[in-house]
Amino acid sequence: METCTFNEAKRLVRQLVAEKGFPNDESALSQKLLWAFVELGEAADAYKKGENWNVVSEELIDVIFYILDFIGLVEKTQSIEINVDRLFLEKWRKNMKRPKRYGQRRDLPRK
Repeated sequence: METCTFNEAKRLVRQLVAEKGFPNDESALSQKLLWAFVELGEAADAYKKGENWNVVSEELIDVIFYILDFIGLVEKTQSIEINVDRLFLEKWRKNMKRPKRYGQRRDLPRK
C-alpha cells in the first residue's frame, strides 16, 4: 500500500500545478482558497444527493489539493517553509487536550 505524508502530498500537488500550467504566483493565492471552498461545496452537494462515497471522497480530496497548493504557493512567494506534518500533529495534540465536544455548543444568555 502506498502512503504519503502531507509534506510529500504538498510537493506532488505543486508539481502538478507546474506541469499542468495552473496559476502559480502570489495573485493566485485567494483563488486557491476560493476553489477549496467550491470543492467543499461540491462534496456537500454530492453527499446531499446520495452520491457514491467515492464521489464524495474525491471531492474532499480536491479540497485538500487546493489547501496544499495554497500552502505550497505561500512557501514559494514568501520564501518560507511550512511543515504541514508537524502543524497537523501539533493541532491534533492541542485538540486532544480540549474538553469533549468542544466548540459544539455555545451557551447564549437567556432573555
